[in-house]
Amino acid sequence: MASLNETVIAEFRANGGVLGGHWEGKSTLLLHTPGRKSGKNFVHPVVAAPHGNSYVICGSQGGAPVDPQWVANLEAVDGPVTIELGGRTLAAAHRVVRPDDQEWERLYGVFRAYWPDTVEYEKRTDRQFPVGVITPR
Repeated sequence: MASLNETVIAEFRANGGVLGGHWEGKSTLLLHTPGRKSGKNFVHPVVAAPHGNSYVICGSQGGAPVDPQWVANLEAVDGPVTIELGGRTLAAAHRVVRPDDQEWERLYGVFRAYWPDTVEYEKRTDRQFPVGVITPR
């Protein structure tokens, strides 16, 4: 996964945030999170469903049995995170919404409608995917 992410990050940066192939026509952003244990900065390319002045991202990890690390790292961050959106680097407010939250169904629906591959990811696991709400400042 690391080499795929590195390739996507390089393409994103080389093309001002525009990706081709499977991601063509979809909003994506690069989410920077400090590791909650290591403190090391990680960059995660994520599909980002526009929702008002925010974006909904999903911790599906392609249907893996566990959440991607960025979910727990994002939950551990106190204060804004950094995102790359288009050709800009911005601070962003954030929150993680888990399936037991009353907002989850609506927000997950926004992402699922935007990224139909999510239906296939659901078939690979029994877990429900947390979502993140990212609001550029």
